Amino acid sequence: MFQSIKVADRGSAEVLVVGVFQKAELDKQTRDLDTDASIAAAARRGECTGDLGRIAEAFPAKARGGTARVIIVGLGSRDSFKVGDLRAAAAAVGRRLAAVKEGKVRVDLSGPLKAVRADLGAAGRCFGEGMGLLGWVCDEFKGTGSNGGKGPDRVAVVLSSPSAAFSSGMEQGLALARSVNIARTLSETPPNIATPRFIAAKAKQIAKATGMSCRVIEGKELEKERLTGLINVGKASENKPCMIRLEYKPARGSSRGGKSVVLVGKTMTYDTGGLSLKINNSMVGMKRDKDGGCAVLGAMHAIATVVKPRTRVVALLSVAENSISDEAYRPDDIIRYRNGVTVEVTNTDAEGRLVLADALCWACENEDPSCIVDLATLTGGVVVALGSTFAGMFCEDDKLRRRLEDAMETSGERWWRLPMDKEYRDMMKSPVADVVNSNPNRKAHPIQGAAFLSYFVSEGVPWAHIDIAGVHAVEGDSGPFVKGPTGWGVRLVSEFVARG
Repeated sequence: MFQSIKVADRGSAEVLVVGVFQKAELDKQTRDLDTDASIAAAARRGECTGDLGRIAEAFPAKARGGTARVIIVGLGSRDSFKVGDLRAAAAAVGRRLAAVKEGKVRVDLSGPLKAVRADLGAAGRCFGEGMGLLGWVCDEFKGTGSNGGKGPDRVAVVLSSPSAAFSSGMEQGLALARSVNIARTLSETPPNIATPRFIAAKAKQIAKATGMSCRVIEGKELEKERLTGLINVGKASENKPCMIRLEYKPARGSSRGGKSVVLVGKTMTYDTGGLSLKINNSMVGMKRDKDGGCAVLGAMHAIATVVKPRTRVVALLSVAENSISDEAYRPDDIIRYRNGVTVEVTNTDAEGRLVLADALCWACENEDPSCIVDLATLTGGVVVALGSTFAGMFCEDDKLRRRLEDAMETSGERWWRLPMDKEYRDMMKSPVADVVNSNPNRKAHPIQGAAFLSYFVSEGVPWAHIDIAGVHAVEGDSGPFVKGPTGWGVRLVSEFVARG
């Protein structure tokens, strides 16, 4: 959308952005910016409804500080306003800036925000997030067949604000958006490029750039560590599986006495379904079956560069390609995990839970976790249940769930709690092994995945499983997102860690 985007302290602006609520007049602070009554006149026009994201424009004859265009953006209902609404408002402003090719922007929303007693720093952060998320571009796979081989003409955006708190917030929001956009670009990268080895190289690159440590467990070491889910799921592909371990250590001692927050990401670089082959066109888009791991990588970037918590954070990415060959694992195979649990394979297209099980076992045995949060595009069933509005969240620990709820309220990445019960765990029992990886009756489909994973989390370890299959991508332009991946989970997990 943009060539670049940054925040500047000062400088002339081509565009002034102000705001107005529904059924409200311009506030006094905004009226004071109106040098020739052009803003007031624009605010009276029919298109200036104040609806969230609705745009009206004014063109002052006596421009102040070089400002020749004023964008009046709707802030929605004053009674129900939340600072998170500014992500959508920023996206509307950003789309207009891209259309008119103007990029020097002064944002002055202090008047209406003070009227609702909004925190200007938090408001700036949400505005910056909205602009930064909208600004995501992934052109690296375009060739000479697009626009004659020339890159599109994009505007460089420079944001400023008379409010120091709002300005500082915008910088933080843009920084978080950069981490989200790392995840989105990885998601967009096709499977002939984004192999397990490619993901490992990216993880090492991020670790080196941010001062984190990175270990890649692959080959014989997978066997030594008895990571049997990864070995079996990945053995049909020439692109061999691995588990990636990233670690952030605080500059000072950990506030949790050495315990670590563990983030786990399902990272299937491509999923054919294996021998239980996906049918028709359902294989298209399976490059995004790695989006849980992409989100965890993006979150670790944000943790190391923006959040910088006083807590040790470990990320575990289970990375594999589910392919087909005479080496492929089969329905009827039985896999024994390092924690002793045996799994009867009934469906090779329920592979994500098999590789996640390795990471959950590892986390419980080796990382002394204060809690574990996993992100995975695990089931189509969660899309049937919740659509693309909420992720599905499973967590039986009240304290952990409340922390994730607080993080959801700030990040705007919403989940809905789904049940876990012994009856669902019993559904997963096998007549020949301990459990099956998929119950063919399809009842409680998204819960099946969570129930299976619960067998690999040690008793007493707080754990949350978040199924992002419905929210990790959008099918068209929506709010601050363009068609494609959303990087869902980066902001939620970053905020969760920031809150300690």
